[in-house]
Amino acid sequence: MNTVWSDHVQGIDTLYLSRQLRFDDYFKMRYLPAFSLDPDRKLRILEIGCGPGALAQALNRWYPHAEITAVDRDSAFITYAKEKVPRVTFMEGDATHLPFEDGSFDVTISNTVSEHIEPSAFYGEQRRVLKEGGICLVLSARRGYNHRADCLAENEYEKQFWAKIQKYDHSMEEYQVCQYPLSEKEHPAVMTEYGFVNVSCSYAVIDLTPDDPKYPEDMALRMIEAGRGNDLDAVLRAGKTLPEHVSKNEIEKMIRIVNEKYDKRIDQYLRGIKQWNTSVSITMIVRGEK
Repeated sequence: MNTVWSDHVQGIDTLYLSRQLRFDDYFKMRYLPAFSLDPDRKLRILEIGCGPGALAQALNRWYPHAEITAVDRDSAFITYAKEKVPRVTFMEGDATHLPFEDGSFDVTISNTVSEHIEPSAFYGEQRRVLKEGGICLVLSARRGYNHRADCLAENEYEKQFWAKIQKYDHSMEEYQVCQYPLSEKEHPAVMTEYGFVNVSCSYAVIDLTPDDPKYPEDMALRMIEAGRGNDLDAVLRAGKTLPEHVSKNEIEKMIRIVNEKYDKRIDQYLRGIKQWNTSVSITMIVRGEK
């Protein structure tokens, strides 16, 4: 059983909730023109590195006639996705050794996976399992920006806590996170290098600004709660991976601080006190054909 990623890199609930927001139907037209897939075709779609299933869940809504299979190396992600997302086949699998026959799929898609896998293996396996004329879609996070509400600013205790964590946390190197990053210029060139044609690229800009009245209340609250989940996950992960450097009392105090801040932020939102905090993500979508 492999749970390295969910244990040491990204928590399950945090990853699911943040991706669920970014792949909400509210934003689907930021993606669908770039995907350029026929929603009426009975496509066989493979998601590689599916995590806890948020993108596969969106694909299931957006392409109701498609047969969707999703794979990930992390056992905990797959267990979670199976419980959370119906009508999608989830299974454990390695992106460099996909458990499928040649020419099995019409579409392969991945989200923030390419930067963790050596390119020849990443693209080679997708070309192998795609049918002739099949589509490869690679979604890659670009540098966005995040402006926190004033009430969520770190106090001195938090700053000292995270300074200590940064000193001892070497998980990014240990678990080979983002070992193969590609620039905006390099991504389409590399896809072409590994045999794909008609390569194109687009960008989906997603702004999560809870105080903007264009968002309904339930979605705005989900944005705030996703921030809470992310902050709590970081604290709990620090306690789990660095127990020799972080005490139980420190973790409990950090959890209390985080919850108090987010409770205040929600109260402000419900009372109409605008903070205009925002998180803007930019996703590069590279599309190629076999």
